Amino acid sequence: MEVSQNRVKGTAVDRKRVLEGSFFLVVMALSFYTIFRGQDMGRIRHALGRLSPFALCAALGVALFFVSAEGIMLFYLLRSLNGRSCLGRCICYSFIGFFYSGITPSATGGQPMQLYYMSKDRNSLSESSVVLMTVALIYKLVLVVIGIGTLAFWHKPLRGYLEEFYPLFLLGLALNAILVALLLAVMLAPKSMKRIIFWAEKQLVRIRVLKKSETRQEKIVQFVDGYQGAVRFLLGHKGKVLAVCLFTFVQRASVFVLTWIIYCGFSLEGADALTVMLLQASVYIAVDMLPVPGAQGITEVMYRSVFGGIFTGEYLMPSLYVTRGINFYFVLLVSLGVVVVNSLYVRHRNKRKQSPPVSTP
Repeated sequence: MEVSQNRVKGTAVDRKRVLEGSFFLVVMALSFYTIFRGQDMGRIRHALGRLSPFALCAALGVALFFVSAEGIMLFYLLRSLNGRSCLGRCICYSFIGFFYSGITPSATGGQPMQLYYMSKDRNSLSESSVVLMTVALIYKLVLVVIGIGTLAFWHKPLRGYLEEFYPLFLLGLALNAILVALLLAVMLAPKSMKRIIFWAEKQLVRIRVLKKSETRQEKIVQFVDGYQGAVRFLLGHKGKVLAVCLFTFVQRASVFVLTWIIYCGFSLEGADALTVMLLQASVYIAVDMLPVPGAQGITEVMYRSVFGGIFTGEYLMPSLYVTRGINFYFVLLVSLGVVVVNSLYVRHRNKRKQSPPVSTP
C-alpha cells in the first residue's frame, strides 16, 4: 500500500514538473517572438560587434557572482549551525535554486529543491530550513529597502522614466513589502498568524476556491514553526545576520551594476551609473512577484520602455539581448549544467554507499 502511494505521489510530481517545464518553454517562446519580431538583425549584429570583450567578460563574471554570493551566505550561516556542507556544495545549492526558481511560476520551486539536496548531504532539515528562510527574508527585505529608498529620494526621475510602468513598480514594491511584513508577523506572533491563516484557508475552502486538505494544514504548521526557528537564529546571531544583510546588498547591487557595465561596454555617454542601476533595480522590483517563470516577457517589454532614453539609437535592443541574456538565460544554462552534474554526483555517491565492501584475502 505504501509503495503504491509513493508511486502515485511520484507520478504527480513528475506530471507537475512536465507542466511547469512546458509552461516555461511556451512563455520563453512567446518572449523571444516578442523581442525579435520586426528587428533588423543585421544592424543588431553590427551593434553587438562594438561591445567591448572586456565588458562582456566582466558582465558574465558579475552574473555568476550574483548566484554564487547566495551560496557563500548559505555556507556562512550553515557553518554557524555546524552544517556539513562545504563552500562548493553551498554554491551548488544556490545554482540549483536559481534554476528551479527560474522555471517555476513566482520562483516557488527553488527553495524546496535546495532543501532536498541539503538534507541529502546530511544537513539537519530544521537547520537547513532556518538558513534558507533567513536568506530569503533578508533577500526580500533588502529589495524592499532599495525600492523604498528609490521611491523616497528619486521619485520624480523614477516616475519620468517608468511612465506607464510606474503603477507596476508600486505594485511590485507593495507585494514585496507585504510578504516581508507577513514573514515578520509569522516570526513575532506565530500563534496569531496560525489562527489567521487557518481562518483564511477555511474561508477559501468554504467558497470552493481550495479543496479541503489535512496535508495543507500540516504544511501551514510546519511553515510557521520553521520561521520560529529562524527568529531564534536571528536573535542569537545578530552580528552574522548584519553581515548577511550587508553582503546581500552587495549581491543585489551587482546585478544592477551589470547593466552599467554593458552601457560602458558600448562606449555610450550621457547617463550616470546611479541612474542606470536604479532603473534596473526598478525593473526587478516591478516584476519580482509576478507569477511568470523568470518574469519572462514583461521584463523585456518593460526594459525596452524604461531604457529607451538610456541606450540611445541602435543600442537599445542589443543591450536588452546582452543584459537579459546574461543575467537570466546564461545563468539559467549554467544552473542547468550544475543540476545535471549534481544529479549524477548524488546518484554515483548513493551507488557507492550501497555497494558491498570488497573483501581482501
